[in-house]
Amino acid sequence: MSRIGKKPVVIPSGVTVTQNGQHLLIKGPKGVLENTIHQNIGIEIKDNELTVNRPDDTKENKALHGLSRALIQNMVNGVTSAYQKTLDIVGVGYRAELKGKNLLLNIGYSHPIYFMPPDGITLQTPVQTQIIVSGIDKQLVGMVASKIRSIRKPEPYKGKGIKYSDEQIKRKAGKTAGK
Repeated sequence: MSRIGKKPVVIPSGVTVTQNGQHLLIKGPKGVLENTIHQNIGIEIKDNELTVNRPDDTKENKALHGLSRALIQNMVNGVTSAYQKTLDIVGVGYRAELKGKNLLLNIGYSHPIYFMPPDGITLQTPVQTQIIVSGIDKQLVGMVASKIRSIRKPEPYKGKGIKYSDEQIKRKAGKTAGK
């Protein structure tokens, strides 16, 4: 049995979970999230605990069991406390600033780049070389952070570009002089 899948999801106070067949609607103090769970996976809600069950031990159902439980746990965590990812900008003259809700990036290209975040995502720039992406949907926060990073990935020689704050860039040695 899946170790992750067999753990119950504890529903904290202030969070309501509504089940309509395989569709889950989770409301909390930070917002509302909804998701449709795969038809092979069963969901039971009792006494502020949500349990995820699978019908048999086929490979697909084993994989879906742990995945479904993790997705539900991420939704419950998201509506109680928002997720965030921090990006650092490295490079001389590289900077970011907010223009309303949109992000203006000057990162070494001949033109400035405007990034418009999707609904449910808030961007912050406490300093010009840092971007904080936050929201209640863990998948969406990760996707937006990845999209911003892909605009100028860090290069291995000087480390210039946009990187996650906890990311380690493997550095390469430059050219050596000839004979």
